[in-house]
Amino acid sequence: MSAAAMMKRIAEASPRFKARMAGLLFLFLVLTAAFTEFFARGRLSSAAEIAAGVVEVSCMIAVTLLFYDIFKAVDWHLSLLAASFNFVGLTLELFQFLPHGVNIGLGFHGLYWIVICYLIFKSTFLPRILSALTAIAGLCWLTFLSPTLTNYLSPYILASAFLVEGSVFLWLLVMGLNTPKWEEKARGLAKAA
Repeated sequence: MSAAAMMKRIAEASPRFKARMAGLLFLFLVLTAAFTEFFARGRLSSAAEIAAGVVEVSCMIAVTLLFYDIFKAVDWHLSLLAASFNFVGLTLELFQFLPHGVNIGLGFHGLYWIVICYLIFKSTFLPRILSALTAIAGLCWLTFLSPTLTNYLSPYILASAFLVEGSVFLWLLVMGLNTPKWEEKARGLAKAA
């Protein structure tokens, strides 16, 4: 199958399928990150750590693109802003040779979740409780901008962020989203444009 045909099929996929795919990819990301961060830290070869990092970043890129597509029905400007924050954060995390590059990258990841929080709150196709969970995740990631907080709270913040984000993506994996309400939002946005 050609790349163009694959992109067309993805674009035509239902929003519920996209939400469930985002949930599945994020579940895989969280499991990989949790395993490497909490259980295998210092025990993996550098090649295995790099491979785990590539899996995590690849999954997050796919999740970000799926979220952009889902939330552009609410506000495409903010959906694009959220995706931009996350891509900047992922880029900074890849360039770990910069001083505090990872922490700044995680800060951008926090901004991403804050914007997603607002988009979920304004949407009608996801429960509003998910916006509170994403706000907590965003605040957890933003604490990495303070080296003092990071030194004291790092393992607890990571565990909290993974737990909260995992809850959101578990909802997306199991329940998806309300497709008729998503279509209603998308039609309303198209009329406004």
